[in-house]
Amino acid sequence: MDLNADLAEGFGVWRLGDDDALLDVVTSANVACGFHAGDASTMRRVCRTAAARGVAVGAQVSYRDLAGFGRRRIDYAFDDLRDDVIYQIGALEAFCRVAGTTVRYVKPHGALYNVAATDETQAAAVVAAVRDYDASLPLLCLPGSVLAELAAGAGLTVIPEGFADRAYEPNGRLAPRGTPGAVLTDPAEVVARAVRIAKEQTVTATDGSTIPVRVASICLHGDTPDAPSLARGIRDALTAAGVSVSPFAR
Repeated sequence: MDLNADLAEGFGVWRLGDDDALLDVVTSANVACGFHAGDASTMRRVCRTAAARGVAVGAQVSYRDLAGFGRRRIDYAFDDLRDDVIYQIGALEAFCRVAGTTVRYVKPHGALYNVAATDETQAAAVVAAVRDYDASLPLLCLPGSVLAELAAGAGLTVIPEGFADRAYEPNGRLAPRGTPGAVLTDPAEVVARAVRIAKEQTVTATDGSTIPVRVASICLHGDTPDAPSLARGIRDALTAAGVSVSPFAR
C-alpha cells in the first residue's frame, strides 16, 4: 500500500505543515505546483528532500486560486483548465529535474479533485492534460469517479485512492468540507480507518453503512493537525498489520 500526503503547501514566508517530517514517513508526495499553494523555492526544497529520501513526487494540480487554497469551485473553459494543468506539471518537472528525480504521477487538489469526480468537462480537461503532457503518468483519484472512468477510457493508468482523515458519503464520495465530521482528527480513528482500508477495502460511511473502498494508495492531508505523528502512526500500524508500505510509482 502506498501512503501519500499533500506537501509544499506553504507560500513565501508562510509555512503550512511539516514537509520534512512527513517526507520521513510517506512514500509519495503530492507537491503543490504554485496555483493553490507553493512557490518556486518551496517546490525546489521539497523535490530535493523527496529525491534524497526515495519518496515519489507527484504533481498536485489545482485551480488558479491562492486566496481560496484551491478549495472553491471555478468554472473553467475546457482549454483553459487543460493548459493550466499542463503548466503546473511542467513547472514541477523542472524542479524534479534539478533534484535528480521526475514527476511520477498527477493528482488533482481540493475543489478540482471533487468537481472532476462528477463533472465530465473538468474531468476530461484533466485527462487531456495528462495525456498531452505524458500519457505514461498515472492519475491518482477517487475510485468510481467520472475522472477515473474517463482516464481509464483514455488509456491512462488510474491509481485509486482512499482517505484516512476524511469522511465518506454512502455513494463513495467524500463528505464536503465544512460539514460536521468531514475531516477526521482523532488519531486512533484515523489510524484504524487506514488499516481497515488497507486490509478490508471498506469504510463506514456517514450514515453508518459499510461501503467498498478498493484502493492502492492512502492519503493523509498535510494540513491535518499533527500530520507527521498521524502519518507515523498509520505507517507503523500498517506494517504491524502485515501491509507492505511502498510507493505505487517507481
